[in-house]
Amino acid sequence: MNRIEALVLVAFALAGFAISADSKSVSYKSGDETVQGVLYTPQGKGPFPAIIVIHEWWGLNDWVKEQASKLSDQGYVTLAIDLYRGKVAKTPDEAHEIMRGVPEDRARRDLHAAFEYLASQSNVKKDRIGAIGWCMGGGYSLDVALQEPTLAAAVINYGHLATDPESLKKINAPILGLFGAQDRGIPPADVRKFGETLDHMGKKIEIKIYDDAGHAFENPNNKEGYREGDAADSWKRTVDFFQATLKK
Repeated sequence: MNRIEALVLVAFALAGFAISADSKSVSYKSGDETVQGVLYTPQGKGPFPAIIVIHEWWGLNDWVKEQASKLSDQGYVTLAIDLYRGKVAKTPDEAHEIMRGVPEDRARRDLHAAFEYLASQSNVKKDRIGAIGWCMGGGYSLDVALQEPTLAAAVINYGHLATDPESLKKINAPILGLFGAQDRGIPPADVRKFGETLDHMGKKIEIKIYDDAGHAFENPNNKEGYREGDAADSWKRTVDFFQATLKK
């Protein structure tokens, strides 16, 4: 960036305009495979904290990329990963089929590869890497916390929950869980039990259950299930949580 470009960015910031993060497609190794993702880098001088962004069962679509970009605008290097190897579902049946076709060991390997890729970047604070996901990706965000002992934070948006106490002992990262009380796949009783178990273990856990929301209530593409007010509150909680855990 030259001096004129830098002055323009400063002028825009002082005027109150949002300055979008830079984005680029990246490739990195996951075991013997090469995988792709989209990397978003905030304006300014690093090093920055970083976040692994994990898609819903639809795949790495525009909505997930938008979330990664918005988080990067908050001052994080974000990596939107692609567990589907380029596939994006258009219907629930297609999403279900693709999701079922992802081997669990490959998914865990991809999540570890994303963590290692961010940790290898010179502009990333290696001890300030977090994870966030929605739906299927929410469960995988928890999996990152289970398998990466140095993960600094994880946000679970209506994702599957681990129940085995021996597994949960592995978690070191603070957890924020955002759920809908009307989610038929993840009952509130299970969410509360998950939170209570971690709390009794002395883990840092914050749970919010929205009474009028079901599954995928944060995504406006879910026209019947979208809850604008709850989505806005969830976003604020997410921003505040990452501010407290990754920028401290």
